[in-house]
Amino acid sequence: MEERRQTLQAITMGCSKNRVDTEHILAQAVSCYDILPEDWEGKADILLINTCGFIGDAKEESVQMILQAVERKKSGDCRRIVVFGCLSQRYRDELPELIPEVDAWFGARDFTPLLRYLGVEASSDFETRRYLTTPSHYAYLKISEGCDRRCAYCAIPHIRGRHVSIPVEELVAEAGMLASRGVKELIVIAQDTTYYGLDLYGKRMLAPLLKKLSEIEGIEWIRIHYSYPDGFPRDVLEVMARNPKICRYMDIPLQHISDKVLDMMHRHVDGAWTRALIKEMRDRVPGVVLRTTMIVGHPGEGKKEFNELLDFVRQAGFERLGAFAYSEEEGTFGAEHYKDSVSAGEKQRRLDELMNLQSEVSLGFNRSRIGTEVKVIADSFSDGVYVCRSEFESPEVDGEILVKYDPEATGGVEPYSLVGEFMTVKITGADEYDLIGEIIGIL
Repeated sequence: MEERRQTLQAITMGCSKNRVDTEHILAQAVSCYDILPEDWEGKADILLINTCGFIGDAKEESVQMILQAVERKKSGDCRRIVVFGCLSQRYRDELPELIPEVDAWFGARDFTPLLRYLGVEASSDFETRRYLTTPSHYAYLKISEGCDRRCAYCAIPHIRGRHVSIPVEELVAEAGMLASRGVKELIVIAQDTTYYGLDLYGKRMLAPLLKKLSEIEGIEWIRIHYSYPDGFPRDVLEVMARNPKICRYMDIPLQHISDKVLDMMHRHVDGAWTRALIKEMRDRVPGVVLRTTMIVGHPGEGKKEFNELLDFVRQAGFERLGAFAYSEEEGTFGAEHYKDSVSAGEKQRRLDELMNLQSEVSLGFNRSRIGTEVKVIADSFSDGVYVCRSEFESPEVDGEILVKYDPEATGGVEPYSLVGEFMTVKITGADEYDLIGEIIGIL
């Protein structure tokens, strides 16, 4: 009688970079385990949790997920709990004592010990094999690991180590494999995508990499996330403006605009330089959609600096903006040299004010799109409605375009067959986050 294969469920916390790590590991583990969906609520032999340790809220979410896993283990819904990733890399000495019910802890830099614990022998093509946990038509492509930046508030370099670029040929091979499996959209990610190539080739190589990826048959959209403003390679804007496969979409976390705060953050740019870069992006890539991230309550941010940030966000008109309150992280320059002088209540008040302003900006942008026709991809279909995105919406972080199934416009094709396909949609309605559209035709 054949022995039953063990089941393994992986849960990924935090960013899309963690998701790629999980997918590489699962691509190896599938040879020995039956892989369960991330939202599985039944029994699992092994529960594998990839944690986040970036800021306070993210750490708390990861700890809560581990504690939920402990309850599942106590109730008999899982036999072993295995934890890895940023949180356990950062607190690998403390966590085993605090949560002894976890069977094994591993870090975020070398996954060989984790695979060995699972009884899996890593193959030589570990870096290019993936077990997709996203919908099959899009995937994240992590082009480097670690970060050489030393922003005062950020613990990532302590957790992930120095910047290491993945060779172009490996990334092209991985992207080609993804395309052969039906992936049509690549989201290029790293701790800092614009730093890519400096360690391997002595120069920034993001633009040449984008050109190579765009030549892969089957890939129709490529979008860029996590671009550091200092040293931003201008040839990326040229590629974006000329290559129709490169989405006119840029995720560039700016964090602040005040010269004082930027200097204390160790961002190596000032407000005037930042404003000039944003103007250049909009001038050289007409219609580009910019996503950014801001931090409120950082040491050095008084009322004057916060009001300057509000004015900048109002004037710059970022189509997408996220923000979080400063969290003092042990091991960072900020924690060791600055006083966290803004109260938690005031940080929350500033965060709310900033995001209320951004809601107005986003609503204005979305309303300006009413009446336009756009190319979209359908991410899912339920209750007669497609959840879609255009080149201006990135999955998981941006709003959506909701489109009702129209048998006449689609030629009466089976509705679910259009998931993962492109179509033309006319925008008919908008709120501050989502859009409403109607199908014009299938592409």
